[in-house]
Amino acid sequence: MTGLEIGFLTLAGMMLLIWLGLHVAVALGLTSFVGVWLIKDSPEVATSMLAQGASDAVASHIFGVVPLFVLMGFLVSIADIGKDAFEVANQGLRRLRGGLGIATVAANAVFAAITGISIASAAVFTRVAVPEMLRYGYKPGFATGVVAGSSVLGMLIPPSLLMILYGFLAEVSVGSMFMAGVVPGLLLALTYAIGIMLMARFWPSYVGGRPEGDAGHETLMGGREMAAKLLPIMALIAAVLGGIYAGFFTATDAGAVGAAGALLIALWKRKLDNRKFWQVLVETGHVTVAVSFLIVGASLYTRMLALSGVPQFLVSEISAAGLGPFAFLAVYILLIVILGCFIDSSSILLIVLPLMLPIASGFDMNLIWFGIITIVAVEIGLLTPPFGLSVFVIKSTLNDSRITLRAIFVGTLPFAAIMLLTLIILVLFPKLTLALV
Repeated sequence: MTGLEIGFLTLAGMMLLIWLGLHVAVALGLTSFVGVWLIKDSPEVATSMLAQGASDAVASHIFGVVPLFVLMGFLVSIADIGKDAFEVANQGLRRLRGGLGIATVAANAVFAAITGISIASAAVFTRVAVPEMLRYGYKPGFATGVVAGSSVLGMLIPPSLLMILYGFLAEVSVGSMFMAGVVPGLLLALTYAIGIMLMARFWPSYVGGRPEGDAGHETLMGGREMAAKLLPIMALIAAVLGGIYAGFFTATDAGAVGAAGALLIALWKRKLDNRKFWQVLVETGHVTVAVSFLIVGASLYTRMLALSGVPQFLVSEISAAGLGPFAFLAVYILLIVILGCFIDSSSILLIVLPLMLPIASGFDMNLIWFGIITIVAVEIGLLTPPFGLSVFVIKSTLNDSRITLRAIFVGTLPFAAIMLLTLIILVLFPKLTLALV
């Protein structure tokens, strides 16, 4: 067999192994090892590549960003920063129809700026926001849909684990990816807020809530209490993103500063004891090992594809077919959204990018803009059945038999549509993505 035939055969084998339930990193590493063995007809060469690929991947300076931002994310969750942001946003927006939904989006946007995991956002705000919305008469589908939709901001507003992974795969600056995600993240939050107001106005049967507003009879916070809740959050965001944007430190430095700041906030709020701190460290280790395992698998997979000639073949075939950049982008986004119905976000990046990045480069696309487009498209998959990881996280966190999985999926559909609209805007106006880069 030719290298090209072996390359396509290993791609099919990898997808089969993933479908059968094998861990994505194991499937990537195994098929890459076998592919190199067949291409070079030497198990020694394949073994050497396996060892060198693993060493190079984990030794990369980019990898140092992962444990630092993961640690920061777990610490801010322990410190109840998401709850604080929601309470402040709720007080400011309580009189609007759909105000609790908009408050959830606003709080999620703030929470996303200090943690890079969408699943963490979904879990936190399921506990914080959904019971409040149900208490004020909002429909269960809308309440869970708002949380699922706004949770994707965790991967779009920096810091973001997906951006770190993309930076590694595309060999672009993680700091530049972080800055590129700010405007698209705020745009998505704004379109969500506008969408909620329009739904409350024209589709009240879906939203629910009190016609006269959400003011209720709750005790309002004073200015000092609101400042005490907001100032630590704003200080942490300014330290992390402000430091990167001002050029004071790299993304890795920002992760260290953010983790130290989150630790101080958790201690100041007396939310962290020895048992919780040990739990945070263990969970950080688990996530870091999982991500590093994926990075090693992706490194091996990329090297095997380069040896097989599959990316070069695809570039030449697309050029011969006369596909322009927008046609390629449309097919690419459709592929990503379809894969998102069945595979998790990180796995999609690991499988698709080594094939598609050479094509994007061939069309002279800005790889930072291409990365943001990719992440938005991938995150739509968190809301769509049958996989919809955010939906399953919300269902398991709620533990309420009255709210079915189907109801949550139906509730997320308007927010998936809003995400698709935002994605189209970002495709048509690349300057929105690159404004701060």
